[in-house]
Parts: sequence; C-alpha cells; structure tokens
Amino acid sequence: MNPPTLDALDLKLLQALQLDGRAPFSRIAQVLGVSDQTVARRFRRLRTTAGLRVLGMTDEVRLGRSNWIVRLSCTPDVADPLAAALARRPDTMYVALISGGTEVMCAMRPRSRRERDELLLGHLRRTPRVTSISAHCLLHSFYGGPLGWLTKTDALTPDEAAALRRAHPGTPAAPVDVDPDDERLLALLREDGRAPLTELQTATGLTESVVGRRLERLLATGVLYFDVQHDVEPLGQEIEAMLWLTVEPASLAGAGHALAAHPEVRFAAATTGRANLFAATLHTGPGALYAYLSERIGALEGVRSVETLLALRQVKQLAYDRSRSPGDRGAPH
Repeated sequence: MNPPTLDALDLKLLQALQLDGRAPFSRIAQVLGVSDQTVARRFRRLRTTAGLRVLGMTDEVRLGRSNWIVRLSCTPDVADPLAAALARRPDTMYVALISGGTEVMCAMRPRSRRERDELLLGHLRRTPRVTSISAHCLLHSFYGGPLGWLTKTDALTPDEAAALRRAHPGTPAAPVDVDPDDERLLALLREDGRAPLTELQTATGLTESVVGRRLERLLATGVLYFDVQHDVEPLGQEIEAMLWLTVEPASLAGAGHALAAHPEVRFAAATTGRANLFAATLHTGPGALYAYLSERIGALEGVRSVETLLALRQVKQLAYDRSRSPGDRGAPH
C-alpha cells in the first residue's frame, strides 16, 4: 500500500509545528493565509495519515545529564521483544531494528549514573541471547533536538518561518534545576505537547497561572522544547540510515558542522567509541543513499571509514507506539 501524499499545506503545517509545537491554530492559520478550521482539520488528518504527534521533550544536557546510543547484537528470535521492552522504558527516545533484525539500536537518556548502570551493567547483560553490547556517550550535538529535520524541508517561506519560530534560548551558565512539579509537568508534555493549560492544571494540581509560568520558564531555559513525531514515508523518504564515521580528531568539528548542514541529516553528534561521529539520515531510495555516501560523505575532510546501517523497522520515535512493535515481552524493564 502506497503511503499518503502530503500537499504543500500539509508540509507547511508540519514545519510550523516543528518551529513552535504549541502555536495556536489561529496563529498558524493567520501566517499561512487559511482558516482556523482548515488548520485544525489538517492536523487531525495528519495524526491518522502520517502518525503526527507533537511532544514536549527535555534537553537533558541543560539538566547536567548525558545522552547515550546503545547497540545490542542478539539472536533474531529475541530482537522484537527486546526492542519493544526498551521502547516502553521512559528513558529511551528512539529504538529501531537494524542489521537484518539481529541488532537493536536505542538512544537513551538516563536520569542518573545509577539508572545508566542498572540498565547497561545489569538488565541488559542478564537478558538472554544478547550477544554483545556497546554503549556510546554523546559528547557534542551538531544537529537534532529542537533543530528537527522538518525545519530542513523549506516548506515555509522565510517570512512564514520567521513569524512562527520561537526565540532560541541561550545556553545557561550552569545546569538548570527542576523540582518535582516541573518533572510532573514535563512528563505530561512528553505525552502531549499541545495539552491545554486547563488539562495540565488538573493533572498537576497547580493553578493555571502557575502552570503557565513554569511552562514559560522551562521553555526560556531550553529545558523544554517541542518535537514532531511523524512517519517519513509520506514525505518521500524511503530509507533511514545510521552512519558511524571514524574521523581524524582535528577534523571532527568541521565534519560535524558539515553534516549538520546536509538536508539528509536529521541528527548528528560526536560520540565515544571506535567511531567518533554518528549521523541519522533520510533518503528517497538506495540510489540517493549511494550518491550521498559517495559524493557528500566522501568529500568530508578527515573521514577514515564509514559504517552504514539501515533501520529495518522503527519501534520508537520520541514516544512509544505499541502498534509499531509486534514483540511485547521478554526484555529488560
């Protein structure tokens, strides 16, 4: 079955939500020159046809925490349940099956060293038929987080994008402190970034004005940002690739910044491990991936080697969708 085709207005709406996930439909409609009802109707349709969800995400680095990418080699019979169990964990952001279904890759954000060690040194090592584990700490992000791939689609005109883009928060001098009320608010927004203030008030027990002030503080400090979960096929992207690049240290920053500017790159970061630069990319087909590797990656200065892996099935993107994963038992919690 062919994926649904998105028109110009659909693409504009997706990019608008990436720029400001809580922008009122009335504001988006005014900028795009359509009615509020049209925007609301398109939003509801995209939820069904393109898996659209707007989610409030936490920038762990601004809280003094680290992010990791974990690669797990396993026997084929355990890959599905392992991926599903990892996807259900609140400390994972992305989970996919790669390498012919014998490897699971996940991006995780442990809240503490103890949580990290419990998963990496405890649960996963005790999981039957996991044959190898490699964990890579993300040292520096070149692209990703609040800079979502949809901003590279250029569906909006420069004037439209400027009218919808939220001000980018500066980098705090020290890690930002959050209290239990902030944590509850962040947890609710991870489920629905567009939840009305009245719903957030009821769920947290705080007044609407307090919720509004806390929300603005979390946004102003950069702790909270909004990202758009969506299927990539309706946007013409057939292949999702994971690139592990080994780059000469003197060329690492230059290669990372170059990757960030590539329209194919949805995420890029310097990492620990044998490969020191990771990128997640999208392509229209095998030919486009070949051209990208040979022409764009091949032209990067200091690149010694590249390992290319394809995501066979995405199990989690920002939030867990049970319908994406047939396996649902038998892995760590």
